[in-house]
Amino acid sequence: MNTFKCISNDVCALSTHSTAKEIKQMFKYLTFTHLPVIDNKQYIGSIAEKDLLLLEKNEEKIQTYSHLLESFFAEENMSWLELLKLFATNDTNVLPVLNSEKQYVGYYELNNVLHLFYDTPFLNENGAIIIIEKEMKDYSFSEISQIVESNDCNLLGMFISDVYDDKVQITLKMGYCNISSITETFSRYGYQLLTSFHDDEFLENLKNRSEYLQKYLNM
Repeated sequence: MNTFKCISNDVCALSTHSTAKEIKQMFKYLTFTHLPVIDNKQYIGSIAEKDLLLLEKNEEKIQTYSHLLESFFAEENMSWLELLKLFATNDTNVLPVLNSEKQYVGYYELNNVLHLFYDTPFLNENGAIIIIEKEMKDYSFSEISQIVESNDCNLLGMFISDVYDDKVQITLKMGYCNISSITETFSRYGYQLLTSFHDDEFLENLKNRSEYLQKYLNM
């Protein structure tokens, strides 16, 4: 999945000479939680709107408040999973992007990266979804794949959706097939079936959660 095409430059990065007043004015017209600050193409950090609103001296340049700058960033061609982790970890909806020379080249916006997820076969292909559970030390992705394919079914994707008390939960998306036969096989291999979903119900729930994450980070 090509994330490079999601890099934007619609909003210019801030200069270290930008004043607090100028930046506050920019935030009024944007839904961004942060804005990147650069100095001669070198990324300095990102300023959060919530921190900027606490500043009383509007004519001071942002370089005066370097202690407020956060240093998170993404690299070009990161996977969308790595990007989503960075968005969540840094409580932001904007990720500055740096090239191999650590120069600022643009930014990723959360909404655009989420759309990449919406377009994956995991979400868009018709099929069935089940969630299984097993001891952490006993599960195997290769075994799971073999179980699905031995029942004449295509595996469209799977991921670890939860880990607790030395157990792992795995969510699987498959093409249309005999779900009863597959779940019986998983049971014989020691996997516990937690639940199964109709395709539309699961995808609607997953999309709602993604949209909630986006709204939360836009607050």
